[in-house]
Amino acid sequence: MILVLNTGSSSIKAAIFDGTLTEIAGATLTGLGDADGDAVLSVTGQKQTVAAHDHGAGIAVILDALSGHEITAVAHRVVHGGTKLTAPTRLTDAAIATIEANVPLAPLHNPPALAGIHAMATVRPDLPQFASFDTAFHATQPDLATTYALPKAQRDAGIRRYGFHGLSYASMVDHFGAGIPKRLLALHLGNGASLCAILDGKSVATSMGYSPLEGLTMGTRTGCIDGMAVLRIAEEIGIDAAGTLLNKQSGLKGLAGTNDMRDLLASDGTDAQFAVDHFCYWAARHAGSAIVAMGGIDAVAFTGGIGENSAPIRDRIMAHLSFLGDVPFHTVEAREERQIAQDAMQVTT
Repeated sequence: MILVLNTGSSSIKAAIFDGTLTEIAGATLTGLGDADGDAVLSVTGQKQTVAAHDHGAGIAVILDALSGHEITAVAHRVVHGGTKLTAPTRLTDAAIATIEANVPLAPLHNPPALAGIHAMATVRPDLPQFASFDTAFHATQPDLATTYALPKAQRDAGIRRYGFHGLSYASMVDHFGAGIPKRLLALHLGNGASLCAILDGKSVATSMGYSPLEGLTMGTRTGCIDGMAVLRIAEEIGIDAAGTLLNKQSGLKGLAGTNDMRDLLASDGTDAQFAVDHFCYWAARHAGSAIVAMGGIDAVAFTGGIGENSAPIRDRIMAHLSFLGDVPFHTVEAREERQIAQDAMQVTT
């Protein structure tokens, strides 16, 4: 059985999959690293406070909670694989070194994943470890789609479009199987939101870029914003504060005070209505770009928390795209953890 870990800076989400890729157990640890050393462990809906000062202690707690299952391998979600790690891989010293080298590309996401990898190696050195990368699905994009019009020095330093949510899109492709539409516009809509042009089952364009900030209006991220506006904000409040503003205080939250789409849809306030309209309008605007990248469109698919659960949002976006004619759309359950387990199985065979 494979243990899938999604390790964040203050949380660990774990799931165990059997050989048929059925999830048979799971656990979530939140509040990791709090000053009092207490974290909250959730297993099958039951919560309890546990002592977990760091990722090593957190991994030990997770393994103890899932001790009734014989784990044979561990698979990790890693946000950024850069240009070298473009497929699921077994974690050798060289692969781990490459993930570490990519920390400047994902300073908020790769370090926690590495902490989980190192902690697991310490607690259970007997288990083989694997990793799947959110950026990997987009490695099939042409240079025209990934290259910023920058001087060579900056391009050589890794400033390019990478794209994210790749595990979600890979799971969607797996869901459709041989019946996948040739030109599929895929939208992953949640607190983080993006879309992807999937042509013949492969990514040819996506809305996120060098970081997850670019593209659609999101829960707390701006989406696309002029670089000169970013420079002005940084000049006025400082670089660190600007990063916080753009990533954690903007988007729906910046427009209407909350990033909960359910609250916004239920509100009759002007700001709330505008925020919802902004979210849908810019999703459709970016959809037009993706459709150009595919040379047309055969179907639309929605996934993610909002994409799966909010019919009003799906309907509004499809209304913006009604000029395309009667384009069918699908709702697909996001199964990223299952995709990671499947990746690990395929690497081992």
